[in-house]
Amino acid sequence: MKKILIVAVTLLISTNLISQNTMTYEQKISNMIGYDIGRNLSQHPFNFDAEALYNGIKTGLEKQDPGFTDQDMQQTLQEWSMNMQAAQQNQANAETEKNKAEGREFLEKNKQDQDVQVTPSGLQYKVVTMGEGPKPTSPTDRVRVHYEGTLLDGTVFDSSVARGQDISFGLNQVIAGWTEGVQLMPVGSKFIFYIPSDLAYGDRGAGERIPPGATLIFTVELFGINE
Repeated sequence: MKKILIVAVTLLISTNLISQNTMTYEQKISNMIGYDIGRNLSQHPFNFDAEALYNGIKTGLEKQDPGFTDQDMQQTLQEWSMNMQAAQQNQANAETEKNKAEGREFLEKNKQDQDVQVTPSGLQYKVVTMGEGPKPTSPTDRVRVHYEGTLLDGTVFDSSVARGQDISFGLNQVIAGWTEGVQLMPVGSKFIFYIPSDLAYGDRGAGERIPPGATLIFTVELFGINE
């Protein structure tokens, strides 16, 4: 991998000097590999020095003395990797705390709405439509629902409504805010749930769509139980 990176980045640097139309087959393949690696490097939070990078590549390709031992290189790169991981973790922690603070502020204001009710766990909900059917009575009940989930800024991260297909699942298979909240709903109801991060996905978030520490809003319509 190291040799591929050296060759590819060298060719990437020389891309502006070589026209695609005049490249040999070997140059074209090497250039494409170089472009892909260079594009990946550009996404890295570290600010690479292009001139120093090129000098290192040239030294390696020409098998010259780099001025450091393999042990020096391994130790330095290991330290660099650890520092980058620590920096990324610090950044992630800062984002999590920011999202939590925004969630607390939102929920504090939201509970002033006279239509919003708050449970002892901190779950908030608003009744849009109150049905007349039975309620789920156990976390092991299966329910059939339509739902739409959004972040506080209104970004929709998941929606059975948009897919045009309701969904069934066990209440013990979802986040705690759902497990608690849906048991408050008679069949035929439509509620809006405002779910604190600790009743949602917590500090881990969920994939790329739900950031860590996020407070979530779900609009849920309950169609049936154990059908």
